[in-house]
Amino acid sequence: MAINKELLKGTTTLLVLQLLKEGDKYGYEMTRELERRSDNVFTLKEGTLYPILHNLENNGMIEAYWEDTELARKRKYYRITKKGLKLLDEKKLEWLAYSKGVGKILGGGVCVEPICI
Repeated sequence: MAINKELLKGTTTLLVLQLLKEGDKYGYEMTRELERRSDNVFTLKEGTLYPILHNLENNGMIEAYWEDTELARKRKYYRITKKGLKLLDEKKLEWLAYSKGVGKILGGGVCVEPICI
């Protein structure tokens, strides 16, 4: 099932911060991890991911650094900051309140395999 891009907009920052809380990652690694863990629901293109990363970096939520790889190329990694961890906590609470509200409106007994609410 394709997910509307407007729905994705509200969650990408939350998802990126969560991935970085679990460990430093480079851009391509983040896109692959989001795809894998969401069963391909979240497929971010570079044109979507990198503006998010740059915005988070400019606002002090994450930091970037370069590291050499085995192929003698440099790779840009990102790590979450204390400020980013605080934002992540806020975004999680926001998401829980939002999803709870949507669930209350939709009511019980709605199933789109394998998800039921």
